[in-house]
Amino acid sequence: MLRRVLALALLCLTLAFAAGAQEPADRPDYEAWQSVADRAESVIDAARASNPAFETLRAQLVDWRDRFRTATGANAARIETLRAQIAALGPVPEAGASEPENIAAQRFDLNARLAEAEAPSRRAEAELRRAIGLIGEIDTLLSERQAGALLTLQPSPLDPTNWPGAVNALFGYFGDLLSETSRLLQSPIYRAEFGDSIPLVLLYLLIGVLLILRGAPWNARLMRRPVAQEETSATARLSVFVLSLAQHALPALGVIALVQAVVESSFVGLRGSVLLDALPQGALTIAAAVWLGRQVFPARASAARPLHLPDHVMARGRRTTVGLGILLALSVVIEEVAASEAFVPSDRLVIVFPVVLMSGLMVARLGRFLVIHGKAGEAADEPTTLRARVLALIGRGVIALGIAAPVLAGIGYFTAGSSFLFPTIWSLALLAGLGVVQRLVTNIYGMMTGRDEGLEEALTPTLIGFALTIASLPVFALIWGVREAQLADMWQQLILGFTIGGIQINPRSFLVLAAVFVVGYTATRLIQSTLRNSVLPKTRLDAGGRNAMVTGTGYIGIFLAALIAITVAGIDLSSLAIVAGALSVGIGFGLQAIVSNFVSGIILLIERPIKEGDWVQIGTTHGYVREISVRSTRIETFDRSDVIVPNADLISGVVTNYTHHNATGRVIVPVGVAYGSDTKRVETILKEVAESHPMVLLNPPPTILFHRFGADSLEFEIRAILRDVNWMMNVMSDLNHEIARRFAEDGIEIPFAQRDIWLRNPESLRGETGHEAGGDQQGDQTT
Repeated sequence: MLRRVLALALLCLTLAFAAGAQEPADRPDYEAWQSVADRAESVIDAARASNPAFETLRAQLVDWRDRFRTATGANAARIETLRAQIAALGPVPEAGASEPENIAAQRFDLNARLAEAEAPSRRAEAELRRAIGLIGEIDTLLSERQAGALLTLQPSPLDPTNWPGAVNALFGYFGDLLSETSRLLQSPIYRAEFGDSIPLVLLYLLIGVLLILRGAPWNARLMRRPVAQEETSATARLSVFVLSLAQHALPALGVIALVQAVVESSFVGLRGSVLLDALPQGALTIAAAVWLGRQVFPARASAARPLHLPDHVMARGRRTTVGLGILLALSVVIEEVAASEAFVPSDRLVIVFPVVLMSGLMVARLGRFLVIHGKAGEAADEPTTLRARVLALIGRGVIALGIAAPVLAGIGYFTAGSSFLFPTIWSLALLAGLGVVQRLVTNIYGMMTGRDEGLEEALTPTLIGFALTIASLPVFALIWGVREAQLADMWQQLILGFTIGGIQINPRSFLVLAAVFVVGYTATRLIQSTLRNSVLPKTRLDAGGRNAMVTGTGYIGIFLAALIAITVAGIDLSSLAIVAGALSVGIGFGLQAIVSNFVSGIILLIERPIKEGDWVQIGTTHGYVREISVRSTRIETFDRSDVIVPNADLISGVVTNYTHHNATGRVIVPVGVAYGSDTKRVETILKEVAESHPMVLLNPPPTILFHRFGADSLEFEIRAILRDVNWMMNVMSDLNHEIARRFAEDGIEIPFAQRDIWLRNPESLRGETGHEAGGDQQGDQTT
């Protein structure tokens, strides 16, 4: 599987480089192509070639397809020039009409040259279609073979008549292996070679034994300190990750060293070499399974637990993953030995079936663990997350496949059963690996940013994890039987792009579009920063005008950046004009309010009836304008709450702007004095108090009004113009303090409300009779 993934990655990179650097090549050799195409058609019609032969033939056709695709762009510049020349001559005259002879001769000559220039690309286009068709026929044939293999009924491993042959084949192999090894041990030649390689053999043996016996304990000692800190430190978690990986890799490397020691001893024959070649892969498979099991089902209480499971279920999960690793390694060894010894199908199926059966049971158990995790939130009366629901759904599917695969294999559909079972195992391993890598990325991000809390909600690791998930899709496709050639074609198609509504879309266009727009956006922000910090402060514009200039520059810059990016990327939007026109009607009705607010925002920035920092009143809301955006305006009230007002309301509604042209404004301070006070003296004091305040303008001078005779007092008003109306409340407070002081000095009373209360039946409050209290009723009162 690893070799297939690496080969696919290399092929995709090669195709991407080739697609990004294609240049006009020499004209294809059509005679050679005709020979290849005819041979391909005959092979496809016969349908007797093997799958590797068809893959080889397909690779040749793909090479020719790429040549023809390149050749279709031959003479593109010249063809464009000739078409422009013909268009410049005007439309062809209608039937019965004539045009000047020189124009007709020139049109005829240009059309002939155009046909000659288009001939190579047209032939290349025709052969390109033929190559694509032949490739499609091969893909269809191979897919039919793959589907037929799944439905082929093979000897049942449960048939007792097949068991003796399998047992004989297995014991025969081990007998032959022992005989082969015995002959090699008795051979003087191999003994001599062994004597020469004893130091190297001993070195490999020593390394292997040390790594197997002491590798894990050494790492365990190194992990003690970071394990103690992993709950609170991202760096410690990263250290634990690396050390745990080494802890499980070292014993596998020790097995590889032991295998190499046996190989260097020279006592290895053909059968032994097959077994030894499979052992390293088996050891790495077991080590990876053990490590993944401990990452998904950790034993430490301080470790992150991706699945919410009880401790005893966690222990069963670790044992299950170890068992699956052993079974996968055993299946690799059995398949290698069976292929080298050419076991008959019935013998191979009987030998492999116990592995399939045990693997199916363990896969079903893993699916059960996922279902338990999905139900953990329900048991705790907590809302179930989407991730838990998805894992529970995957778990149910895994249970079904884990049961169905051994059943299919047992009744004779062994290929179908194994094709369901082993891809399921590898898919679960890949999912677990993605989860582990996501956790690694999160810890690296935490170490780089110095954060230890809230890393699971950070955006950057989430985006990286999403990208890794997308990048893993080809690996999932390989696991489930998609051929490398098909994936390579998909990748090439992605690189070349696709057409939507006459617009060619490819990764190059997207990259150019994004790069140019980012450059334009960055330049716009730099210009805004320069205007805000260097240019506009030196002008006579107020703060609101400067903000309007900066905001308008941003809108224009972003629009120009988008326009230039689309033009440079070569995206022709003219073909979408009709569709955009039709959609604009519906969108116009649906987004009418948004468009109205946007236009109103532009009007606010241009006319500036309000600007940032103004004190405004909208309805009963008072506050300062803090931000004018595209859709709405944010007003901060005096109690520090934000009111979001749509821009259209500011344009169509009534808005009181207390600081539109300047900051001056009027303050009214009501004052009440007791009846009997000297009104002229009161007026003089109030005038002196108002004129003495530094925020009150003397031109026009403050006015003192004897407003009216109130119910409890003589009511006066101070009406004064302030230098800055934003300080109104502070000025009112200062004036009230000064008025209270001056009135106290001059003995002027500030009255308070008084009420006389008459009780009609006061005796009822004392519990007396009417006769006893009759004489006192008229005299009782409370003031």
